[in-house]
Amino acid sequence: MKSTHGSKRRNVTGKRIRQARLAAKPPVSQEDLSGRLAALGVILDQGAISRVESEERYLMDYELLAIAKALRIKPSSLVD
Repeated sequence: MKSTHGSKRRNVTGKRIRQARLAAKPPVSQEDLSGRLAALGVILDQGAISRVESEERYLMDYELLAIAKALRIKPSSLVD
């Protein structure tokens, strides 16, 4: 496994997830996103979403896909 001790960034999508969440009409709270993800079978609590958005937590590929589905956006819009 790649060592990430020298970098605080754990993912490159956190800022885009936050932007997409807040750009939704109406804006989606972290708690609401957590509930939407739970309905899709992905368990991420509000704290985990906060850590993803601040790039402190790794994000699995299936989690990224579920977040995009929950926000009704294309997964490619979350990736550079």
